[in-house]
Amino acid sequence: MIEDKNPQRTSLSQLGEFGLIDHLTKNFDVKNASTLKSIGDDAAVLDFKDKKVVISTDLLIEGVHFDLAYMPLRHLGYKAVVVNISDICAMNAKATQITVSVAVSNRFPLEALEELFDGISLASKFYNVDVIGGDTTSSQKGLIISITAIGEANEDEIVYRSGAKEGDLLVVSGDVGSAYMGLQVLEREKQVFQVNPNNQPDLDAYTYLIERQLRPEARHDIKELLSKLEVKPTSMIDISDGLSSEIIHTCKQSKVGCNLYEEKIPVDPQFINVCEEFNIDSTTVAINGGEDYELLFTIAMEDFDKIKANPNFTVIGHMVGESEGTHLITRANTKIPLKARGWNALEE
Repeated sequence: MIEDKNPQRTSLSQLGEFGLIDHLTKNFDVKNASTLKSIGDDAAVLDFKDKKVVISTDLLIEGVHFDLAYMPLRHLGYKAVVVNISDICAMNAKATQITVSVAVSNRFPLEALEELFDGISLASKFYNVDVIGGDTTSSQKGLIISITAIGEANEDEIVYRSGAKEGDLLVVSGDVGSAYMGLQVLEREKQVFQVNPNNQPDLDAYTYLIERQLRPEARHDIKELLSKLEVKPTSMIDISDGLSSEIIHTCKQSKVGCNLYEEKIPVDPQFINVCEEFNIDSTTVAINGGEDYELLFTIAMEDFDKIKANPNFTVIGHMVGESEGTHLITRANTKIPLKARGWNALEE
């Protein structure tokens, strides 16, 4: 479905590993004072002085995490950075550097990697992070991307998954479920395309959902928003594996239970329309679909007045005693045990 806009194909073997690295990284510049040395030596050198350092790594594998039939390489590069930045944001920290490692088969020419690194470069500029190193190697088949994100925060700013207390409010940024439905639309169009390659899909009605899937954004704005509101979350996690899974992670780490209210879950109108079109229950998707990269956090009850009028946040539940367990309270006021039906990376 995605056409190669550049018909030129330069074999990677023409450049060699070091020539390839030089070519792909020549446009990366240093923006953060904590980066003393980036690409070009045996290791990068960072200086965070009195700040604490947070580090997170994600692996993206073709055929498992992405499908190049509908994922443009430039979008993939951008998204690969976003999923790692999101983890740093979920610690209430500021991302400052990333490393990029790529394993690639000989079916990819130089021009394909240029597209990928264009996306990485665009994201690094938008999120103001320095690309400070990484690795390139060959792959027997497909494309593998590994990005490590590094960030900084004052010790008293860092938020863990383990700090939620009984009585805390459960809050989410943005809306949920849209990325999953965007994926369903793309998968459907891929099947149609395979049957009839001349068929041109009309995706105007699904723009928001597809964007949430192909080019999500990390909520790097939330740290500053909460700081201005004088709110420090008691726990925080990003929604990459699905709302229900992330709530259960938080509850397990914090040793509390939770009541999640179905009527409070924020969803986009386009999401509701497409769930109806696909005949899929919207609540099931909203709590189990992944890759929204919104932030899920808890706050003390006394902080409610500070956030209640803010359009970025929705209170969707509250934390209860561990013995009460985790439940979804339906619109009909029925209490259903919450199960982790989201993304499982090791599922066959």
